[in-house]
Amino acid sequence: MQADLSGKTIIITGGSSGIGAAAARSLRRQGAQVVITGRSGETKKLAEEIGCDYYLVDYSRFAEVRAFARDLLAEYPRIDVLVNNVGGIIADRRMTEDGHEMTLQVNHLSGFLLTLLLQERLESSKAIVINTSSAANLMGRVNFDDLENQKNYKSMSAYGAAKFMNILHAMEISRRFRGVWAASFHPGVVGTGFAREGGGLIRWAYEGLLGRFLMISPEQGADTLLWLISTMPGKDWQDGEYYYKRRPGSRNPQVSPELAAKLWDVSVQLTGTGKQ
Repeated sequence: MQADLSGKTIIITGGSSGIGAAAARSLRRQGAQVVITGRSGETKKLAEEIGCDYYLVDYSRFAEVRAFARDLLAEYPRIDVLVNNVGGIIADRRMTEDGHEMTLQVNHLSGFLLTLLLQERLESSKAIVINTSSAANLMGRVNFDDLENQKNYKSMSAYGAAKFMNILHAMEISRRFRGVWAASFHPGVVGTGFAREGGGLIRWAYEGLLGRFLMISPEQGADTLLWLISTMPGKDWQDGEYYYKRRPGSRNPQVSPELAAKLWDVSVQLTGTGKQ
């Protein structure tokens, strides 16, 4: 069953390009009130094109994420859908000004922080939270002794671990938040700019001629996201599940409720929220 999206407030982080932009365009055509974030002038350009609100937010800075959360709470009485879509592969190990490894913070911690800061609004709105994960979750490992990837940093391993965390995060939202539905999904191998900070083979694969022939379009990649937003949770899809092509996807064998709960508690500490 298709939901009526007219007037629904939908927040898409990382919505200025790729699958986020494709989803934003489609949702505006369906009458939703869309809010996007990005880091460049393309964010404003897209917002003006489709008639939506926008914010410039750098996920490598918790202060900007906190400011964004305050703005959302001040401006939007309801938040019907939150899409945590910011992410990317980072070639070399770098630290943020908050003292965290960049891949971990940009792909997991900042989205976790935003979601937690919005908890009461999401609960009162009976919202849906959707995390953009990846098939790379299968190569990830959550190692609580080295979450900051200090030992033998490899960009794809770090990225895979963060994408695995996106799945665990969605699972735990569905358990901890009252009246909120949550899911995660893999968009497919999409021709987007998410690997622009990656190095070597990964960047070549995404930006080279071969990649353009093998990868799907952002519109195709946004299909499962739009399906999750526009159909009925509990009927068309299940709370806390991970999807690919509108069906349950292959999840990391490490997945467990216990791991999801532990990651949540550690993420609370790392983001300095002090909120369980």
